[in-house]
Amino acid sequence: MEIFEKPQKVHMRIKIILTYAIAISIAGVIFYLVIPNLLNYGPGTINTEFDKEVSAGLYYYQQIILVISALIAIVSAILFVSLRDLDNYQIYNYKYKIDNTYEKTLFNIKKLCLNLPNAILNLFIIVPLICAFIVLFMQTSFITSSDFKLVLVIFILSTLTISITNIYIRKLLSKVLIDLENISTCSLKEMSIKKRLLMQIVPIMAVCIVFTYLAISSIYEKINGEMLKEHYKNQFANFSVSSINNIDELVNSINNINLYSNTHILFIADSNINIIKQTGELSDFFIKYAQELSITNNMMIYDYYGTSAQGLLYPVNINGQTYYLGVHYEIYSQETTIYIISILIILTTLCFIILYAFANELSKNVKTVVNSLEIIGNESQFTGKLLYVTSVDEIGRLIIAYNKIQSLTLKHLNQIHDNQNMLMEKERLASLGQLIGGIAHNLKTPIMSISGAAEGLTDLIHEYDSSIGDSEVTNDDHHAIAKDMAEWVSKIKSYSEYMSDVITAVKGQAVTLSENEATSFDIDELVKRVNILMKHELKNALITLNVILNVDKTTTLNGDITSLVQVINNMISNSIQSYNGTPNQVIDLIINKDNSNIIISIKDYGSGLPQEVKQKLFKEMITTKGKNGTGLGLFMSYSTIRAHFNGSITFNSEEGKGTTFNIILPIENN
Repeated sequence: MEIFEKPQKVHMRIKIILTYAIAISIAGVIFYLVIPNLLNYGPGTINTEFDKEVSAGLYYYQQIILVISALIAIVSAILFVSLRDLDNYQIYNYKYKIDNTYEKTLFNIKKLCLNLPNAILNLFIIVPLICAFIVLFMQTSFITSSDFKLVLVIFILSTLTISITNIYIRKLLSKVLIDLENISTCSLKEMSIKKRLLMQIVPIMAVCIVFTYLAISSIYEKINGEMLKEHYKNQFANFSVSSINNIDELVNSINNINLYSNTHILFIADSNINIIKQTGELSDFFIKYAQELSITNNMMIYDYYGTSAQGLLYPVNINGQTYYLGVHYEIYSQETTIYIISILIILTTLCFIILYAFANELSKNVKTVVNSLEIIGNESQFTGKLLYVTSVDEIGRLIIAYNKIQSLTLKHLNQIHDNQNMLMEKERLASLGQLIGGIAHNLKTPIMSISGAAEGLTDLIHEYDSSIGDSEVTNDDHHAIAKDMAEWVSKIKSYSEYMSDVITAVKGQAVTLSENEATSFDIDELVKRVNILMKHELKNALITLNVILNVDKTTTLNGDITSLVQVINNMISNSIQSYNGTPNQVIDLIINKDNSNIIISIKDYGSGLPQEVKQKLFKEMITTKGKNGTGLGLFMSYSTIRAHFNGSITFNSEEGKGTTFNIILPIENN
């Protein structure tokens, strides 16, 4: 009980934030390893002084840490604020069950749990891309094709990471949703299964398409790069320099070299790889790489990170002086890019059309079953019509199961209609039996007392008869015998009056068990009837009924007094049973009046109601008595108060501390 009164915080918010932070960190490590290989970064261009110089003073690993840290900070801040009520949902849920004041808060928590995975999916697609573009703008003033590929890789990793992580998050949030099952979601905007299916599959499909594009591009670049490298090596090896005497002649003769494409650029550099002549524009990154890293990389040159361009240096000796012939070539043509993207777009469109058609059909079949199930819950619309099985899969099995439920429901409805009158008659007879039992117990004591008084009178009569003519019997003795007789007669009158009161009190109860009788009665008569009918049961249980009247006992009410007495007695009986046989306990019968209602409260300090009973009380027939109870009592009590008095019944209950039932009767109806 103590655990439920003061629920331990599960720190659900921290769990979710840590889960996403760990997932982002793992994605960052994968990102760190994948990027150089997938985008064909040149050797020596990451985590070196060269990397730092060309990347605005940031090493490659620092860039990754910056992006991941920014992403974790943004996502954590958003989650920390938006999930602020989630840690205390158990406390709110407990208080709601006690006083119904936190329903809106719990509804918002449930709405958050239902929408959070989809919202996070959108967040993880947008925020990483924004962070990537920010970092790119920090290190360069323009966005190249290589930057576009980098953004695509970020999209792949972020989308894939969140899709996998959301599986765990959904399981985590499902525990909260189970605890909040009593909170209605009918006012939430419904998301169709078609939309949900598309939201789950389309991002993964996009990831597969983008990854396919990048993988094909990477493989093609490596193969085509090797081919072009060998082509230009052969060209430079066959280039004759024997007839060239100086650098000017070398510059004039490079036009004789056969270029693979008109877009390729030839250049000549001196021994320090300073460009002397070039047939096109070379990037600063390319030149810097040629000067600093090409010597240690087999004379190969790479252009900017991820750019589909490479180069080659070939040493030439003229009069003892070393020069270099060089070439810059694109290894991935625009035509190839358009061709691959066109094929992927066509395949994607076909896949999306097929997926959409499948999702639409699935949604339609599920919606048909859902609508039919809703009709089952509406007895006035229920027809028992079966659905046709149109597929041999889980949907087909669902329809078969629905048809079985449909048939069983129709059978059970007919059985319920047949047994309804029987149940009501059984309850009426049970109530009548309870009344008869109460009469028997209440009359047994006065009957035994009258019988004892009759025996006493008989003895006095014999004594008086034998004293006639006895000279020793004085007048005082006759008066004494007469006095004793009068006392016994007085006791018989008292017992007879009590028996008359009992019979009068139960007479109306027994009569109105079969038909209703609307009468006027006052609070005093109501309390008197309750006391008389419950006296024996309370006495046997050694429990005191403490009546507290905070209204004038002459206050008049209109309605069926016998039905009201039966409801109150049923609640007092339940309170007696809540003590589980513990003697010397108290039950309070409190009658109050507010501005518009008479409130009759029956309060005990017993075991209280279990949580599963509180959730279903007054909604269906439920009992805590096992096989000894039917659950009809409180269910019918609620119906009686609603029907005969236009009132209602509320309750407060706490396990181990007791239960209070409040019968609320509107004054305007009295």
